Amino acid sequence: MNKGLGHLFDIANKEKRTIIGLMSGTSLDGLDIALCEFSGHGTQTQLHLRQFTTMPYDAAFKQEVKAIFSKWQVDLEKVCLLHAYIGSFHAELINQSLQQWGITPAEVDVIASHGQTIYHAPASLHGIAGMPNATLQIGDGDHISVKTGIITLSDFRQKHIAAGGEGAPLAVYGDYLLFSKLGQNRIMLNIGGIANFTFLPGDLDTTRIFSTDVGPGNTLMDAYVQAHFPGTYYDADSKIAARGRYSPALVDALLDHPFFEQGFPKTTGPELFNLLYLEEAQRKSGTTGLAPEDVMASLNRFSASGICQALDRTLQGEEFEIYLSGGGMHNPLLLQNINELLGKVEVRDTAELGVPPDAKEAVLFATLANECLVGERIDFGPGQMRVPSVLMGKISLPA
Repeated sequence: MNKGLGHLFDIANKEKRTIIGLMSGTSLDGLDIALCEFSGHGTQTQLHLRQFTTMPYDAAFKQEVKAIFSKWQVDLEKVCLLHAYIGSFHAELINQSLQQWGITPAEVDVIASHGQTIYHAPASLHGIAGMPNATLQIGDGDHISVKTGIITLSDFRQKHIAAGGEGAPLAVYGDYLLFSKLGQNRIMLNIGGIANFTFLPGDLDTTRIFSTDVGPGNTLMDAYVQAHFPGTYYDADSKIAARGRYSPALVDALLDHPFFEQGFPKTTGPELFNLLYLEEAQRKSGTTGLAPEDVMASLNRFSASGICQALDRTLQGEEFEIYLSGGGMHNPLLLQNINELLGKVEVRDTAELGVPPDAKEAVLFATLANECLVGERIDFGPGQMRVPSVLMGKISLPA
């Protein structure tokens, strides 16, 4: 047997597996690195989060990625180069983190890498007849495995698409395994660049579970800040938006799009919700003269409104616990708007469930890797477009 495959076989037969989960989101804050220990699989999965850190990206790296992110036309050579560069760069950040933690690469069984999304193109968005759902994440897994010496699983989203999904959201798989609870209806709400949630019914009926994008989280706010406040990448502590007042007319115009009327599940991205989208909404609502602070306040309210409208459609009067994660939870005005729009529904965070909210997405990809190694496909019932019953991850062996 190939030595690498033999090692993979030994890992799959271990009682406990040490897996690093990686997440690099569209906000480009940095690389989230979660060192996790797993035993079991499926509904018997037991997780222990040993370490977590976010290795920040510098301005130069952010600019390189932004040059090819969510654009119809880009420099193909730059895409090619960054695919290799990001894999090697992420490997360096992993090696640095392991050294800081006093852990050798030999103590880690596998790495689960999300990669860096540069384009998301579900058929519902691209509208090109005869062409499938598609998505592209760069940051090659072979470069990670060779430069860390650790088996790497990557490119998770392609199997989801091949099986009939849209490649997102993938949180439903980990959410179901880690956070379902008999007798308690739960909504796992994640506010990253795009906001999404997983619906977990308290009867544990997998045919009722779904995960869906609901609209912008931070992506439009971040894009506007970067365009109008040079040197600033996001609205820290809502300081800019808090100085403004939202325009109901602009918020209504931003919500006036067929995406918000589509059923669940659905996916979206900055390919739709970008500055051109904002400019069109301002033109339709006659708000092109708004001060930048008022535009930021309006974008903040818009994100909250999209999230809460989707939650209202799902809750339909039932009692649910809502658990929050993602960078949006650090935006106090966004949370204020959500709480105001939801009314009496309390929003908590995933720390109460044993996973720090900033670490959740990296932990979820580590969970997907654990399932790929030792799990069985979860039956989410008929309608594979809803939640494909697949195991995900392409395996890269070290040299």
